[in-house]
Amino acid sequence: QVQLVESGGGLVQPGGSLRLSCAASGSIGSIVSINNMDWYRQAPGKERDLVAGITRGGSINYADSVKGRFTISRDKAKNTVYLQMNNLKPEDTAVYYCHSRSTSFVDYWGQGTQVTVSS
Repeated sequence: QVQLVESGGGLVQPGGSLRLSCAASGSIGSIVSINNMDWYRQAPGKERDLVAGITRGGSINYADSVKGRFTISRDKAKNTVYLQMNNLKPEDTAVYYCHSRSTSFVDYWGQGTQVTVSS
């Protein structure tokens, strides 16, 4: 019933910035507030890895590779979670996925948005 839609990806030069958005819909209440929300990424030929997460209680976790450069946040009123990405590097190139895990242990995934960092 939950739908996650990512947006904001694109092509950017090294050192540039992008802000990804994940809009949630299809359920009662503010999904990004009730559920834990995460951003994952997957590069070609590599596993899908957790980039950042924010819990129902507001605890935030980042992968070591993005600490100090990426920021996850949420707007409960807009039912949207964001990933601000600064000082992007070529190794950040991947498809970025929004993820939510419900209190009933159901996982929801967005369709993904492509981020390409290249000169």
